[in-house]
Amino acid sequence: MSDDNTNGTPRPTGEDTGAENLPGRRRRRFPGISSRAYEHPADRSALVALRKLSGFDTVFKALSGLLPERSLRLLFLSDSVRVSDAQFAHLNDMLRDACYILDLEKVPAMYVSQNPQPNAMCIGLDEPIIVVTTGLIELLDEEEMRAVVGHEVGHALSGHAVYRTVLLFLTNLALRVAWIPLGNVAIMAIVTALREWFRKSELSADRAGLLVGQDLQASMRGLMKMAGGNHLHEMNVDAFLKQAEEYEQGGDLRDSVLKILNVLPRTHPFTTVRAAELKKWAESRDHQRLMDGHYPRRDEDKDTSVTDSFRQSASAYASDVRDSKDPLMKLVTDIAGGAGDLGGRVRSRFGGSGKGSGGSGRGADASGEESGGSGEAKGGPSAP
Repeated sequence: MSDDNTNGTPRPTGEDTGAENLPGRRRRRFPGISSRAYEHPADRSALVALRKLSGFDTVFKALSGLLPERSLRLLFLSDSVRVSDAQFAHLNDMLRDACYILDLEKVPAMYVSQNPQPNAMCIGLDEPIIVVTTGLIELLDEEEMRAVVGHEVGHALSGHAVYRTVLLFLTNLALRVAWIPLGNVAIMAIVTALREWFRKSELSADRAGLLVGQDLQASMRGLMKMAGGNHLHEMNVDAFLKQAEEYEQGGDLRDSVLKILNVLPRTHPFTTVRAAELKKWAESRDHQRLMDGHYPRRDEDKDTSVTDSFRQSASAYASDVRDSKDPLMKLVTDIAGGAGDLGGRVRSRFGGSGKGSGGSGRGADASGEESGGSGEAKGGPSAP
C-alpha cells in the first residue's frame, strides 16, 4: 500500500511476500493463520482442564441457549457508539487492519462505551463483539491502541468470546444467589475455573496484539500505562520488567501462597507478568519462525489431534514450571521429580520396566529378596 493511503487500511499488493506497506512502516500479514500459532500453552491446558470440570458441559450448553445474545447487542447498539467510517474512524481502520493481518474474514462489530476505567473485551455467543472504553482510548497512543485492538481480534479468532460471555453471566449470577445457603458453591467452582483459563487466554491475546502491531515497545508501553497510568516519562521498561522478575522469584512459600490468593479473583494476569511473558515470546525462536512465515494454518486445524495438541501444550507448560524460580513451584518440581524417580525404582524392582527382567526373574522373585533388605532400597530416591 502506498504512503498516500490515509485511512490506514492495508490492501493486497499482489505480491506474495507476506508483508504489506502501512503508513510509515511495513507490517507482515499472516494468511490463513491458525490461532494455534500464538496461543500460550497454559491457555490450551487450562481450557482442557475447564472442559473436564464436572458439570461444566451441562452448564455451558444450557447457558448457550439461554443467554440473551440479541439483548446484549441491542444494549450496546442503544447505549454505546458503534465504530464505523463515520464514528471513531481511526479505530475502524485499526480494526480492519487487525482483521486483515490475522486474516479474520468477518470483521467483528466494535463499540465504544463511556467508562473512565481503561478496559476492552471481546464477548458474544454467535458472533463476537469488541467493546473498548473511553478511558482506554484516552490513555493509549495510536500504536499502543493498535496492539489492544489486535489483542481483542486475537480473542475473536481463538473463539474466546463465548467463554468470556459465560464468565460474565455466571459472575453476576453468583452474586445474586450468594444469600442462598450453598447456592453459589457449584457456580463459583465453574467461575474460578473460567477465571483461571481466562487469565491464561490473556497471554495468548497479548501475543496476537504483538502480531498485529509488530511493535514490542508499543505493547510494553500499553501494559505499563495500564499499571501506572499516563506517566511514561516517570516509568522505565527495564525497571518494569525487573519488577516481574522480582515478583516471580522473590519471597518464600508464604509469598507463593499469597500470590495464588491475590490472583484468584482476577480475570487478567498481573501486568508485570504479562509484560515479561510477552517479551520472552517475542525473543523466542517460535516467534521468529512465525514472522518468517512458518506457522500452523487454519485449514490444518481439522487434521490436528486434540490429544497431541494438549500433550504439546502440557509439555511446554511443565517446562515453564520446571524453569520457574518461584519457591512453591520449585518445591512442587522437587517433589514431583523425587516421586517420579521413586516410581521408576519401584517399576524396575517389580519388572514393570520391561527391560532385562526376563532372564534372572529377580524382579518377580516370590522370595521377596528384591523388595526386602537390600542396601539399595534403603537409600531412597536419588536427587532429581
